[in-house]
Amino acid sequence: MIHAIAEYEFLQNAICAGILSSIVCGIMGVIIVEKKLVMMSGGIAHTSYGGVGLGYLAGFEPILGAFAFAVGAALSLGWIKRKGGARSDVIIAMLWSLGMALGILFISLMKGYPPDLTSYLFGNILSVTKSDLYLMFGLTVIVVFIVIALFNDWKAYLFDEEFASIIGIRTALLEYLLLVLAAMTIVVLIRVVGIILVLSLLTAPAAVSENFSDRLKNRMIYATIFGNIFCFAGLWISYATNMASGASIVILSVLCYLLCYGIRFMKKKIQAGRLEKA
Repeated sequence: MIHAIAEYEFLQNAICAGILSSIVCGIMGVIIVEKKLVMMSGGIAHTSYGGVGLGYLAGFEPILGAFAFAVGAALSLGWIKRKGGARSDVIIAMLWSLGMALGILFISLMKGYPPDLTSYLFGNILSVTKSDLYLMFGLTVIVVFIVIALFNDWKAYLFDEEFASIIGIRTALLEYLLLVLAAMTIVVLIRVVGIILVLSLLTAPAAVSENFSDRLKNRMIYATIFGNIFCFAGLWISYATNMASGASIVILSVLCYLLCYGIRFMKKKIQAGRLEKA
């Protein structure tokens, strides 16, 4: 495969996409899992399908449409959550289904043969283009810069939102920023694992990293490393077996999480047995 990487540009693009997606999913995944925003992220991801459909219908890059819809959904969810008056899970479900419905509607309005949407729905890291990489790189730099610049504020916000507010941190602004960053992260991941599977790569590396450290910074580093392992191993499996790349990455990451969960469960059972005997 190393020889193929040096020869084929689509594999070089796939490697770059894997590295960028691992960085953002490692950093933002830990924050999203810790703040219990996984389902809200799912709602944002599926709403972005409307932007993909609009991009095809209007003739511009679909991933830019996905970006606009994802950010719009994130800000809407944040505003409704803050203002109250409606259950957030209901709003997530409504935006989730509305985005998918708009995507299907826009595609159905196109003349001629419908475009191949599988690379956006289920992901295809092998189809990432140079223009996708430029957008992914730009979003990754913005996400990493903002998280690092406000790292201490994030720690206080995740530890106790009320405490963070008392010490002067503007938690409402931080929450809106978090949702927008989550939307940007999802757009980066869409080309790798797709809209439907994006939650797995966003949560699995972060969940696996919980087994190795309790510190936020270390967990982000471990999650980034695991994200890279999942992407490259999944890409190799896809290349060697001709399987779908996004599905390979997702299955591998979920199996790794289940393995870690099983080992942790067995360790607790063994420790409990030793305490009972003592």
